[in-house]
Amino acid sequence: MRDGKDKGSIKNLNEQFMLLIQLFWTFFCIGPSTFGGGYAMLPIIEREVVNKKKWMQEDEIGELISLAGSAPGGVGVNAAAMIGHRQAGIAGAVSAVIGVTCPTFLIVILISVFAILFRNQPKVEAALKGMNGGIIALISMAAYRTARYSILDTTTAIAAIVTVAVLLFAGIHPLYLIISGLICGMAVIRIKKRLGLQVKMEKKSVTGSYPELEYYI
Repeated sequence: MRDGKDKGSIKNLNEQFMLLIQLFWTFFCIGPSTFGGGYAMLPIIEREVVNKKKWMQEDEIGELISLAGSAPGGVGVNAAAMIGHRQAGIAGAVSAVIGVTCPTFLIVILISVFAILFRNQPKVEAALKGMNGGIIALISMAAYRTARYSILDTTTAIAAIVTVAVLLFAGIHPLYLIISGLICGMAVIRIKKRLGLQVKMEKKSVTGSYPELEYYI
């Protein structure tokens, strides 16, 4: 009887270890996309976590992006920590964070070594300008995907437009906007419920969509 329990425990430990390895390797492969910052990483995280690994549902990734962007620190690292913790607890969060940060650390070291030697080369400057264009596309794609799951009705659409306008023209710190959004969101929901209006808390997944195609837009 005890041998059976020991074998079961060993099997569970092996499965957990393999999951930690998968988390590390998945985010290690995602890590190099941080050339554009954490938001440039989000479309790739969604493709790997939702479409390939099936660790999360399509509608859950929108909530994760919102939480990762609201929490202190890099949004890509926050997303990795949340996904890792969801799959394998604290050990999973540590594995995912180490995986996602290692490539960036190595790339920064290499760039620092070669920057002095090649920074005045026209081809290197042209490559960096081309990279900037690709990064803009990745960030735009992340914004589009986030909007699909976050803009539920007229109220959330107005909130998004007002927030962008305030960030562009008022120069207010994003932290104050996040806190204001939390308070306003709770207030609007309470008012709608008292008035008997319909309250949308999530958006239904779009049928017939092609996530792989959207990733490459």
